[in-house]
Amino acid sequence: MQTSLASWIRDTTDGREAEAILRTCVHCGFCNATCPTYQLLGNELDGPRGRIYLIKQVLEGKPATAATQLHLDRCLTCRNCETTCPSGVQYSHLLDIGRRVVEKKVVRPMAAAATRAALREGLTSNAFAPAFRLGQVLRPFLPATLRSKVPPLATARTRGAARRAHPRRMLYLAGCVQPAMQPNINAATERVFDALGVQLTAADGAGCCGAIRHHLADLEGARADARRNIDAWWPQLQSGVEAIVMNASGCGATVREYDHLLREDPRYAEKAARIVAATKDVAEVVPGLVEQAAPRMGPVEMRRVAFHPPCTLQHAQKIRGVVESMLRAVGADVVGFEEAHLCCGSAGTYSVLQPELAGRLRDRKLERIEVARPDVILSANIGCISHLQGGSARPVMHWIEWLDRALAPA
Repeated sequence: MQTSLASWIRDTTDGREAEAILRTCVHCGFCNATCPTYQLLGNELDGPRGRIYLIKQVLEGKPATAATQLHLDRCLTCRNCETTCPSGVQYSHLLDIGRRVVEKKVVRPMAAAATRAALREGLTSNAFAPAFRLGQVLRPFLPATLRSKVPPLATARTRGAARRAHPRRMLYLAGCVQPAMQPNINAATERVFDALGVQLTAADGAGCCGAIRHHLADLEGARADARRNIDAWWPQLQSGVEAIVMNASGCGATVREYDHLLREDPRYAEKAARIVAATKDVAEVVPGLVEQAAPRMGPVEMRRVAFHPPCTLQHAQKIRGVVESMLRAVGADVVGFEEAHLCCGSAGTYSVLQPELAGRLRDRKLERIEVARPDVILSANIGCISHLQGGSARPVMHWIEWLDRALAPA
């Protein structure tokens, strides 16, 4: 490695991490076999191995260009390559480093920079909910790409969330966009836990998990989000809350990185590790509760289901097969489909910033699902649900909403 990279490695934690990742990669190319963008574009630089070469060149002092930035931007951060990699390369961490370095070296066009700033600040703002409701009112007049992400007002449910007290208590993260886009997901989650004997509440003061800022190369903003959430959750953990439950797998994947995100922060590193240990995806908690409580299920609506596992569930959190097994146990006919391991194209803000690629991936996913002719498509992340629904006439919902219906009194 050239002197510039050696100096950078010596002076920064990121540099030492990048060197370790680069040394681990054996450049075998297995990652390209499961990379969605490589599958679509067939360009070596739009696969993990090619992006690793680009990042290495920039860290060694070669000029970063707009083309370099484009190839890194096109990555979905789905982490499918990490599942495939025989060497265990932490590609997502290297990509985060590469994107931040390139962001400082390549000035984006004004319109592109403004869009990213609007997403970074707007989606995490308290103003998002009223703005989204206005978008629902104006939905018929919105451009097609935007209209596909805004559900009609008529989709709102009327059942309220549970409010009973139980000896067992858990927290959940309400999220930044989910309460506005699909409020029934949080309400259904509370009702399911209530039916299974657990009081589930959202902590005051908690907000965006940090994923939006992190994936838009705003590391300090993501760290600030993480610290705010830790401060909100810490007193609850100290008072006996069993777990912090995530019903959006993207949030779960990010919160489980808090110990890495804050590893150099002497005030928060230990707390972050405790938060990570207490964090569970809803798919890790509910099956056990169902087995313990053996609840009486009502008539199962939309029995034939296809479950699309988000990348943040199967590749980032390594949770596979749990949801399908539980759904079968409570009466669902779970149908399989090809390429369930590939990303649907949502990937946080990706479907807004890369609409053409995101649309092709969504259509490819829905074509595979359509072969199975399900009554309903289930998933586990608000972004996937919204993205898939924008291209399908079939209902798309969170699997916890389907389970809520099965547990509802007749």
